[in-house]
Amino acid sequence: MWRPLSFSILLALAWRGFAGRCPRICVCDNIRRHVSCRRQNLTEVPVTIPQMTQRLDLQGNALKVIPPEAFLQLPYLTHLDLRHCQLEQVAEGAFRGLGRLVYLSLASNRLSVLYQEALDGLGALRQLDLEHNHLEEIRPGAFSQLGSLGRLSLAHNSLVYLPDMAFQGLLQMRWLRLSHNALHVLAPEALAGLPGLRRLSLDHNELQALPGEALSRPDGLVQLELGHNPLTYLGEEDGLALSALRDLALDHAALQDVGAGAFARCPHLRSLDLQSNQLGGLPPLEGVGQLRKLNLSGNPLSCDCAARPLWEWVAKTRVQTDGLCSEPRRLKGEALESLRAKDLYCRRQGDKEKEAEEGAPRPRAPTRAPEEATAATPCPAACVCSAASQHSSCENKGLRRIPSGFPNHTQLLDLRRNNFSSILRGSFPGLAQLVSLHLQNCSITHLEAGALHGLGQLVYLYLSDNQLSGLSAAALQGAPQLRYLHLDGNHFTRLPRAALKALPRLFSLHLERNALQHLAMEDLTGAKGLHCLYVSSNNISRVSPGPALELERLHLDRNQLQTVPTAALEALPALRELHLSSNPLRLLQDKAFLPVASSLQHLYLNGTGLQQISPGAFAGLGPGLRSLYLEKNRLQTLPAMDSFTGLELINLSGNPFHCDCHLLPLHRWLAGLNLRVGATCEFPATARGQKVKAATAAFEACPGWGTKKGKRILPSAQRKTRKAQGKRKQLGPAKVGKARPGKRSRHV
Repeated sequence: MWRPLSFSILLALAWRGFAGRCPRICVCDNIRRHVSCRRQNLTEVPVTIPQMTQRLDLQGNALKVIPPEAFLQLPYLTHLDLRHCQLEQVAEGAFRGLGRLVYLSLASNRLSVLYQEALDGLGALRQLDLEHNHLEEIRPGAFSQLGSLGRLSLAHNSLVYLPDMAFQGLLQMRWLRLSHNALHVLAPEALAGLPGLRRLSLDHNELQALPGEALSRPDGLVQLELGHNPLTYLGEEDGLALSALRDLALDHAALQDVGAGAFARCPHLRSLDLQSNQLGGLPPLEGVGQLRKLNLSGNPLSCDCAARPLWEWVAKTRVQTDGLCSEPRRLKGEALESLRAKDLYCRRQGDKEKEAEEGAPRPRAPTRAPEEATAATPCPAACVCSAASQHSSCENKGLRRIPSGFPNHTQLLDLRRNNFSSILRGSFPGLAQLVSLHLQNCSITHLEAGALHGLGQLVYLYLSDNQLSGLSAAALQGAPQLRYLHLDGNHFTRLPRAALKALPRLFSLHLERNALQHLAMEDLTGAKGLHCLYVSSNNISRVSPGPALELERLHLDRNQLQTVPTAALEALPALRELHLSSNPLRLLQDKAFLPVASSLQHLYLNGTGLQQISPGAFAGLGPGLRSLYLEKNRLQTLPAMDSFTGLELINLSGNPFHCDCHLLPLHRWLAGLNLRVGATCEFPATARGQKVKAATAAFEACPGWGTKKGKRILPSAQRKTRKAQGKRKQLGPAKVGKARPGKRSRHV
C-alpha cells in the first residue's frame, strides 16, 4: 500500500504545481495539459505557462511579433494556435525548441513575408496553416526544415507567382492548398520535390492557361482542384500528364472548348467536374477508360446533331453524365443522358418557318475528326492557327508584312517580334471576332488611317516596345470597343489626345517608358471613362489640370516631379491609388493631397528624397487611407499622424529619424499602433538602430513626456529612486534591514 499511496501523493503534488504556475488570465486544464489564453489582449507570450503544457491556445491576442525562441521553455508542446493575433512578423528561430510540435496555426494574421529560418526547429510538424495572411512571395528554403509536414495551407493570401523549388524539403507533403490567391504563373519546377503530394488545390486563382509542365512534377497526384480560374481552352498539347490522377475539378472556369485528347495522359481519371463553364458541347474524350462521372451541369449544351458523338460515347462507356440541354427550345431542360438518338438532329437549312416557330438556334455543322478540322482550317504560311482555342500566332517569324488568310473565328492574334515598320489600312480583313491583338517589338513607326478597320470586337491592343511617336484617331476608328491600350516603351512626347477621342470605352492606358515631359490632363478629354493611367519611367516634371475624370489609379513614379501635382488632382475625385515613388520631391507642401483626400486609399512616396513634410501636408487624409509608403527617404521627423486610423500598412524604414523631442508625437502614435513600420533612430548615438517605438529613454527628458490626466510621470530612473525611498520611509531603518533577508529567502 505504501508505494501506490506515495505515487498518488506525488502525482497530485505534480498536478498542483502545474496548476499553480498557470497565468492569472489563462485557463489551465490540469488533466489534459491544455492552456487557453484566448482574447486577453496579450502583447507577448506569458512566461509563466506550465512547462509540461502540450496544447497552447493564444488566438485572438495582439502579439504582433513572435521573437526568437519565444516558446523555448515549453518543450512538450504538440499543438499551438496563434490565429487572429495581429502577427506581422515571425522572427528567425521563433519556434526553436518545439521539437514535438505537430500542429501550428498562424492563420488570419498580417504576415507579408516568411523568413527563411522562421520555421526552424519544427522537424516533427505535420500541419501548418498560413491562410488569410498577406503573403506575396515564398522565399527559397522557407519550408526546407519541415520534413514531416503533411498538410500546408496558404489559401487566401496574395501569391502571384510560384518560383522553382518553392516547396523544397517537404518530402512528406500530402495536401498543398493554394486556393484563393492571385496566381497566374507557376515556374516549371515550382512543384518539384514533392514526391508524396496527393492533393493540390489551385482553385480561385488567375490561371489563364493550364501550367501543364509544373503540374506534371508531382506524379503521384490523385486529386487536383483548378476550378474558378479564367481558363478558356484545354487541348492535347497543353493537357495534363498525371498517371495517378483520379479526381479533377475544372468547375466555374471560362472553358469554351475542350480537346478530345485533353485528358488522354490521365489514364486513371474517374471523376471530371466541368460544371458551370461555357461549353456548348464536348467531343468524345480519349484515353479515359476509367472515367465514371462527368459533370457538365451549368453549361449551355446544344443538343443537336453535333452532340450525337458525345451522346453515343456516354452510352457506350456508361459514364454518369450530369448536364441539361440549353438548346434547341424543344429539348431545353432535358438531361443529355435521357435523350434518344433520333432527338439529336439538325434542321435542314430550308426549313426556316418551322425553325422560327420553335425559336430554335441556327444549326451547327457536325463535329469533324481532328485531322480533318486541321486540314480545313485556313492559316497563313509560317503561322500556327488553332481552331479549338481560336488563337493564331506568327510570333518571331521575320515577317515584314502582316499576312492575310487567318481563320475568321480568330479571337487572339499574336504577331510579336516581327518587323512590320508600319501597319497599313485594312491589315486585318475578316477578323471581326478578334478580341486581343499583340504587336509588341515589331519596329512599328506608324499606323495608317483605317489600320484597325473591321476590328469591332477588339478589347486588348498591345503596341509596346515599338518606335511610335504619335497615333491618329483615324488609325483607331475601327476598334470602338477597345478598353486596354498598351503603348509603353515607345517615343511619345505627349499623350495621343486625338487618338483617345476615338476610344470612348478606354479603361486602361499604358505609356510607361516613353519621353513624356509634360503630362497635360486635358489631353484625356475624350477618355472620360479612363480608370487607370500608367506613365511611370518618363521625364515628367509638370502635370497640368484637365477635365473631371473617373481615374482610380495613377502611376507617376520614376519621373522628375519636384512637387505633388495638387491642382491636377482636383479633377480626380475617384482616385484610390497614387504612385509618386522615385520622384525628387524633397518637400511635401501643405494640403498636398486635399483634392483626393476623401477617396485615396494607397499612397506611394518611397524613394523621393523627402527631407521635410509640412504639418498640414496630409490634411484631409484620415480613416480612408489603407497604406502609406514613406521608406527610403531622408526624413528626420514627421508631423502628427493621429488621423490615420484606418492604416493596414505603413513603411517608414530607411529614414534617418532624430529621436528627440520633435519626434515625440510620432513615438506616442507608434506606441498605440498595431503595425510594423520599420522606423529606426539614427540620432542620438545612444539610440542608433533602436526602433522609434521602443526608444523610450530618448524621449524621457522631453517637455510633457508621460503626461496623463494632469499628472506628470517621472523618467524611469527617478521612478525607481522615488519608489525605493517610499519603501524606506514606510518600513523605517529597522524594518528595512529585516525585510531584505526574507525577500532573498523567497527567491531561494
